[in-house]
Amino acid sequence: MNDLTKTLVDLIDIPSETGSEGRIATQVAAHFLPVWGRLGVDRMGNSVVVGTRSERPMVLLVGHLDTVPSQGQGAAFVRDGRVHGLGASDMKAGVAVMVHLLNDEAVREGPYDVIGVFYDREEGPADDNGLEIVLERAQWLAEAEFAIVLEPTDMELQLGCVGSINAAVRFNGVAAHAARPWNGENAITKAGRWLARMHEREPEAVRVGGLEFKETATVTMAEGGVARNIVPASATFNLNYRFAPNKTVNQAEDALREIAAGADAVEVVDRAPAAPVSEDNPQLQRLIEVSGAVVRPKQAWTDVARFAGRGVPGVNYGPGETLQAHQVTESVAEANLEEAFEILKRFLTS
Repeated sequence: MNDLTKTLVDLIDIPSETGSEGRIATQVAAHFLPVWGRLGVDRMGNSVVVGTRSERPMVLLVGHLDTVPSQGQGAAFVRDGRVHGLGASDMKAGVAVMVHLLNDEAVREGPYDVIGVFYDREEGPADDNGLEIVLERAQWLAEAEFAIVLEPTDMELQLGCVGSINAAVRFNGVAAHAARPWNGENAITKAGRWLARMHEREPEAVRVGGLEFKETATVTMAEGGVARNIVPASATFNLNYRFAPNKTVNQAEDALREIAAGADAVEVVDRAPAAPVSEDNPQLQRLIEVSGAVVRPKQAWTDVARFAGRGVPGVNYGPGETLQAHQVTESVAEANLEEAFEILKRFLTS
């Protein structure tokens, strides 16, 4: 087992579901203390910032420490060139690559101040994301020239990201005895026409910076009714809207309300902005040249948007595999770890 694989296996075997990242944060910090010392390792709650500043340009390596809840996965194991376990692709593979890059002498002595940002609570609600606290406490991170977020990208360079809004869409009715439904109005079936339209709704392609993003509106949760023999007086559905980087959050909210037209009430419960495509950034262009990777849009929300909001251009690039994320049988190819490490090392030392 090579060093990168061993690091990943060790990370997987530390449970770190969202809200329970204390142990893995301690382990990550311990990886760096012998090399960086206490001045180069800053623990912020269950997040860790690694590196020191000089006069060199600053590049950030960014990864979250938490995973989604366990679905019964056991200890990590390696089989047929793949590492299996909860968080293998999303995104402990990226974290393992970060650990090795930040401890690599050539990277540390290279032309950049390479700073590692390991943070908690990414898989939960956007408002609870631990990166926001890190960026508030370490505001100097906003001086970085470039941020590389090592989310799963199948070794592609994925630019920008779609924004995300969740809203509670409610239909009101009138309760009645189920034996005499004509005395009431069924809120669930009242929503039927709208739900049918949502079922038939197709993604809308939107081109931004030469890349094609897909805007989607998806009903993801439903709640209604209080008993089997009562006509339901209310029905509430969660509507998740993903929007392209050419829309502001306010414009996206207006679009969502149009999509939910016909409902009795629409309450936005969380909003996260899209990230622009940093197509003209010289660091991005250099990474494209060094990696030779395919360039695609990021058809998901990531924290490149949080950096963009502070004026730091970024890109999604990591060894994890997008289709493996959140799967019971989650795994990642060992070869991806080696390739990501070698490419990013060349980028950070040239």
